[in-house]
Amino acid sequence: MSTYTEKVGSKLNELLEKTYDAEKGFKKAAENVDNPQLKSYFKDKAQERYNFGHELKQEIKSFDQEVDKGGSITGSAHRAWMDVKSLFSNDDAESMLEEAIRGEKAAVGEYNDVLNDTSLPSTTKSILESQKNTIHNGLARIKTLEDLK
Repeated sequence: MSTYTEKVGSKLNELLEKTYDAEKGFKKAAENVDNPQLKSYFKDKAQERYNFGHELKQEIKSFDQEVDKGGSITGSAHRAWMDVKSLFSNDDAESMLEEAIRGEKAAVGEYNDVLNDTSLPSTTKSILESQKNTIHNGLARIKTLEDLK
């Protein structure tokens, strides 16, 4: 059985930061599109990430580790870039979807990086696998939404 180490706690806190970033990014995308279906999609994704964050926080706390609060500098820069793109883009919906796809692919990679750590406790691994699969499956939905642009 694997144990929860400080290294695992650090990796989960990094993932939690990126989850906060994704939540904020999806909220920002919802503000930047006019299409009601895309707006709804981005709001749903923001809520999904909010839920992921709570799951991750509970897992971190269950092992008596400190939970980092807030988002990353990279995430703030990405949201600012989304704002700039929406101002200058002729097709806001397309640019927001492109950014969502890029971000979701990056998230799957980040989850894979953490999951490749063999010292993960089974509860942590189960949570991360579930969240990663949800993100991965969501990529297919984004591709169907591209037709709505």
